[in-house]
Amino acid sequence: MNSTEELVEVVLPGIVEPEGLAVRHGAAPVAGPGQVVIRMEATGVSFAEQQMRRGRYYDQPPFPFVPGYDLVGTVCDAGPGVDPALLGSRVAALVKTGGWASHVVVPAADAVPVPAGLDPAEAETLVVNGITAWQMLHRRARVRAGQTVLVHGANGGVGTVLVQLARAAGARVIGTAAPRHHEALRALGVLPVDYRATDLAAQVRELAPGGVDAVFDHVGGESVRTSWGLLARGGTLVSYGSAATRDAEGSKQWPVLKLLGRVWLWQALPNGRRAFFFNIWAGRGLAAARFRARLRADLTEVFQSLDRGDITARVAARLPLAQAAEALRLAESGTVAGKVVLLP
Repeated sequence: MNSTEELVEVVLPGIVEPEGLAVRHGAAPVAGPGQVVIRMEATGVSFAEQQMRRGRYYDQPPFPFVPGYDLVGTVCDAGPGVDPALLGSRVAALVKTGGWASHVVVPAADAVPVPAGLDPAEAETLVVNGITAWQMLHRRARVRAGQTVLVHGANGGVGTVLVQLARAAGARVIGTAAPRHHEALRALGVLPVDYRATDLAAQVRELAPGGVDAVFDHVGGESVRTSWGLLARGGTLVSYGSAATRDAEGSKQWPVLKLLGRVWLWQALPNGRRAFFFNIWAGRGLAAARFRARLRADLTEVFQSLDRGDITARVAARLPLAQAAEALRLAESGTVAGKVVLLP
């Protein structure tokens, strides 16, 4: 790596409005043993960062820190013990924090190859969102051709990937979203329902009288109770967030713990339905090698789906890293479809 390269990173100093983000400059990092430095080409704005700036992400680090859940970039430095062939290759990495920076240090084992020819911003939209969607669909719900699934927030970052993967798997998809997104969802083969409708459950039952085979719910709160009630016998509920409590006050752990308790209770009921709470990091501490192998395999499947044209990447907007505040506010507005991406 060129020793004159400068590190630029966005810092979240505390519980602030988006404009409270700070930009910090310094010397580019050097890779240590078993590490690589990735020169960032695209990083994203996800729901996690929206929660973190409010101090409400379940296990966020103490302030101040650099947010950024994932990134795509080129390996520009490799430490001792790392295959030198990685230098110059384009990779993706899931980091949870630290991605909003021009240079990011990660364990070499966490760098997943990105197929040649994929646009970095498009590939970026599929890192955390793609892994989440793929694992929920195929490892948890095990959706098969001919089944009917319900996706809440079908226009969002995870939702847009999830509905396309479900359609590629041969499933019939019902998606909740604001009416302004319905035309785009129909173009993807999705049956849209207004998430604000007071009779949402009735509308879903009209489309799936026997119940749905799987529900993917990022909303939490009362939504997850409705989702559970919409399942057919043998169906699966996958809860993966608590967006309904984004602006709530009080304990940031309590909404998640309450949601986990409800899911665990449903798991114990002998009623032919299943419920899971999906956490992308589950099992990493106890089986790091298995976690990494599964992540690499699943993200590779997602990238191949994009490369084949089975799915398309939804980039809602591309903004420079220095405009992270504007990007965060845009992502929080709920007016865009897909993912807001930050570029160097």
